[in-house]
Amino acid sequence: MTKTVFLHATLLTALLAATGASAQTVKLQTTEGDIRIELNAEKAPKSVANFLQYVKAGHYNGVIFHRVIQNFMIQTGGYDAKLNQRPTKPPIPLESDNGLSNLRGTVAMARTNDPNSATSQFFINVVDNILLDADVGRIGTGYAVFGQVVEGMDVVDKIRAVDTKAQGVHQNLPVKPIFITKALVEPVKK
Repeated sequence: MTKTVFLHATLLTALLAATGASAQTVKLQTTEGDIRIELNAEKAPKSVANFLQYVKAGHYNGVIFHRVIQNFMIQTGGYDAKLNQRPTKPPIPLESDNGLSNLRGTVAMARTNDPNSATSQFFINVVDNILLDADVGRIGTGYAVFGQVVEGMDVVDKIRAVDTKAQGVHQNLPVKPIFITKALVEPVKK
């Protein structure tokens, strides 16, 4: 019996260590400074896997922040400097009913009116936006939170404060383009 307890304790320790080691952050190097996002694969596994695929493929390198609303959010992930939309992978299912709330500093998947339409675009909430959370009992509502800014909210606040203009279909485009120059996957420092 003691051998079994020891074996279970060893396995549990190994599992906890592996879980901690698997948590990841992504660093967004922007023209305004760096933003680090800790990903929550436990609560939003499909959204995190999707986001990491785009990061690892270099999709976010050179995209602009194309939608900046000072008291709402900043959005990126879809357009280059000439406002050409980047090609995307197929959309992922909505994971908004995961217990995570659209609070200041959280990162969520952008989508169209179709609940299962999220691809590469994401946004960072600059205020608490609980109206973007899933409605209890209503399938297909809300925006899936999958991460949290752990470093660089000062950069997010700098971006949210820029002057914007309407240009084509974009109503809240920064006057001076703001880019993600590079997105990198990093292990969480514990």
